Amino acid sequence: MKAIKLGSQGLEVPALGLGCMGMSDFYGSSSEAQNLSVLEHAASIGCTFWDTSDIYGPFTNEILLSKALEGRRGEITLATKFGVRRGEDGSWLGVRGGADYVRACCDASLRRLGTDYIDLYYQHRVDPETPIEETVGAMAELVKAGKVRYLGLSEAAPELIARAHAVHPISALQTEYSLWTRDVEAEILPTVRRLGIGFVAYSPLGRGFLSGAIKSRNDLEPGDWRLANPRFTDEAIAHNSRLAEVVAEVAKESGVSSAQVALAWVLSRGVAAIPGTRRIERLEENWASRAVALRPEQLARLEAIATHGVSGSRY
Repeated sequence: MKAIKLGSQGLEVPALGLGCMGMSDFYGSSSEAQNLSVLEHAASIGCTFWDTSDIYGPFTNEILLSKALEGRRGEITLATKFGVRRGEDGSWLGVRGGADYVRACCDASLRRLGTDYIDLYYQHRVDPETPIEETVGAMAELVKAGKVRYLGLSEAAPELIARAHAVHPISALQTEYSLWTRDVEAEILPTVRRLGIGFVAYSPLGRGFLSGAIKSRNDLEPGDWRLANPRFTDEAIAHNSRLAEVVAEVAKESGVSSAQVALAWVLSRGVAAIPGTRRIERLEENWASRAVALRPEQLARLEAIATHGVSGSRY
């Protein structure tokens, strides 16, 4: 799959984008020069759907992208998010969705990104204390003002998606989706398909686990948030390794990598995906997964391993 249309409003993006979170936060140390080289290479090969948020860093990921956007803003479909509050020290301050907060966050993101418009603006998490109609109403005002082109939600429940969509067309829902996180198949995917909303899968490589690169906790560097994730305990890794093994078996048969099989499976579901990386070679590997066609028998084997179950909640 080369490209995908998100929603009914005309937003078309590469089926495989780039999640930029790990360049600034959560996955250990990184180099700005290296990150900028990855972003530059992504633009050169056509991987032009970039995803960030005001909380990544916090705040510094948008600044990083502003440097990569210089001279190529028109080539990039830029997505960012608001709604989760963090302090300058990285502390977590809850979720907000009030109209004034929405407007203030958008203006702050525009400044950090060095642009006068955001292509796709997501509510990162729904504020249970604010009616979704108020939040999306404020987001709609941003569209009218020309600051935002399209609207999105992240990790929203079916009822809230429908209510939001009734206020202003929602172009995309972003939620975790991969071979080891398939919760969305029960209600979320049917809802967005019924409403004509696109779907963007984050963590399509199972936070790197499906690539086969993580055999034990020793493969994670200090400061990597996965060390505190329930799916990355010693017991969970041992249990979940069977899924990674099946992915590796299919990859060997096809002459591709495990990561490419995992991504090809997600893309076969008719959704977009935004794997993250800080290395050019991994970017190229991920990008090539668009051309990987899994055979029906291979898809069936990957489906079957889901009955094995996944150990550990996703957060």
